[in-house]
Amino acid sequence: MSANKATKLAVIGRGMIGSAAARHLSKMGHDVALIGPDEPADFSRHDGVFGSHYDEGRITRSYDPQPFWRQMNRAAISRYGEIAAESGVAFYREVGALYVGDSETTNVASVGKICAEDGILCEAYHDAGLAERFPFLRSTAGVQGYFQPRNAGYISPRRLVRAQTIAAERAGARIIDEPALGISESSAGVTIRTRSGSVEAERVLVAAGGHTQSLLGRSLGVTVYGRTVAMFRLGAAETQRLNGMPSMLCLGPKGDNPYILPPIAYPDGQIWLKLGGDPVDLPLESEADIKNWFRSGGSIEVADRLQTQILERIRDLHFEERRVVPCMTSFGDTGLPCIGPLSERVVVAFGCYGKSAKCSDELGRLGGMALLGEAKAELALMATSLP
Repeated sequence: MSANKATKLAVIGRGMIGSAAARHLSKMGHDVALIGPDEPADFSRHDGVFGSHYDEGRITRSYDPQPFWRQMNRAAISRYGEIAAESGVAFYREVGALYVGDSETTNVASVGKICAEDGILCEAYHDAGLAERFPFLRSTAGVQGYFQPRNAGYISPRRLVRAQTIAAERAGARIIDEPALGISESSAGVTIRTRSGSVEAERVLVAAGGHTQSLLGRSLGVTVYGRTVAMFRLGAAETQRLNGMPSMLCLGPKGDNPYILPPIAYPDGQIWLKLGGDPVDLPLESEADIKNWFRSGGSIEVADRLQTQILERIRDLHFEERRVVPCMTSFGDTGLPCIGPLSERVVVAFGCYGKSAKCSDELGRLGGMALLGEAKAELALMATSLP
């Protein structure tokens, strides 16, 4: 779509939350433009927007310690099938999610307690029982595990964005494959600048993740952090050995609480095991900081630490190559996302705490409702933490 065109509603940010908002708004019959670039082909030479959805594995599950996020998770997961049907793009694998922690030093028992109270199907395993059920684990002595077999596993963020974009376009949304360079608001509407021209809109939802505050030119009390994940390439024999492995969340103190994705096929045709849980808080205070971080390739020191952790948890792991990957996340003070109006015509939806991939469809829906001025009756009102 040409940028020089007026629209009723615009969504800035073609990531997981923005594309979801565009789908929901378009299905409701609204005139919507979804603005954002495709995934960069080469990070080292990329000059545009960077995102954190350029991978094939994010853990999804109903459970979360906080009721707000549990409700977001359930609502979004219940629509995975709908999104796949509307787009023709599969993005979810229900392999289950395993939570493990030392029985004495972690509060792993709270997982089972919350799941029982909230009606989340969860199987409990301990010591030898855990080893028998999940033989790939290196050590289970003194370890308690809780396994959620349904409505849990992993999603492909890049495939989810593709699915949401296709479904939004099929519902009538217009896709502008360009980054937004700036926005200006007047009594008549909002002007969004892109490289090829301007988009005029009556109202705008900014769902640009870590780029949101710099695009708006103001702080909303959210800090963007650079993060490093480590990827381990597996051969055919190791892939077969770990077949059936669920997504894993390891409970422990910061720096010793990694999350582990099972073997997943990536666009390069290889099978990779992904490990995250970077304990280093590296603030990215500007667009220049974000670009420099993604171009840096991430932290080798953090990757070394993550490698040690996965070798301590996966028995006899053999990998053929390690890859270090940078990403970013955003944190505020409330533990809840920022969803709500900044002005009469500009609304935001961002602030993920590393939790939004699995529930992005619901966060996008709530952002869309806020754009329509209908968020007061929504749970999102709890999450509005804008200064």
